[in-house]
Amino acid sequence: MPLVREAFDRIGATLDQFMDGRLREALTVGVVGTFALGWLLPRLPAFSAAHPGVDLRVRTNNNKVDLAGEGLDCAIRFGDGAWHGVAATPLLAAPLAPLCAPALAAGLARPADLAALPLLRSYRAEEWERWFAAAGVPAPPLRGPVFDSSTLMAGAAAAGLGVALLPVPMFTAELAAERLVQPFALAIDAGCYWLTRLNTRPESPAMAAFRTWLTRETDSAETAAMAAPASRP
Repeated sequence: MPLVREAFDRIGATLDQFMDGRLREALTVGVVGTFALGWLLPRLPAFSAAHPGVDLRVRTNNNKVDLAGEGLDCAIRFGDGAWHGVAATPLLAAPLAPLCAPALAAGLARPADLAALPLLRSYRAEEWERWFAAAGVPAPPLRGPVFDSSTLMAGAAAAGLGVALLPVPMFTAELAAERLVQPFALAIDAGCYWLTRLNTRPESPAMAAFRTWLTRETDSAETAAMAAPASRP
């Protein structure tokens, strides 16, 4: 019975690739939630139109991912790219800068003014200290809540709960709608987004197509960002 079941499972998987009458290759991608919501999802229809033979399946995470254990072909994650046993392709720089609701931003004239407000934090505790060091201001005691998701932290900032240190390129929609404001232009480099896969996993045609499309799109996004007007000093 186990052998028969395995054989039928393989047949079923093959038939699934021909559900609409043409061969489709499944591609399962893990994506850190901030990148998925802030950058990838609005662009996925373009990828699907350009690559109808790829059956893309997206799973979100909070930047902690096990490629083999979760059955992922590849994953998009944030960091320095130095993950053991992983081939990493740089995608998009994501400098961190303070973002907050417009009402809070109205009272911020200089970086030292942030000490009077709750500073929302991620699990990377050193980020605010690095930002204040870059601003040349002593870091105040951090008393804001800690979040494991930049998207959730951005929602708290938009609700006026404090100031969040966030990857600005992931929140362009919120900035354009003025749900969030960047009160200071200063940003720090804490890493970037990478497309990763196991070194032991050969790159399939679907993986190669996704990588090529993704790097082209992120290159275009960075070019557009450099041409955009600067934020308020």
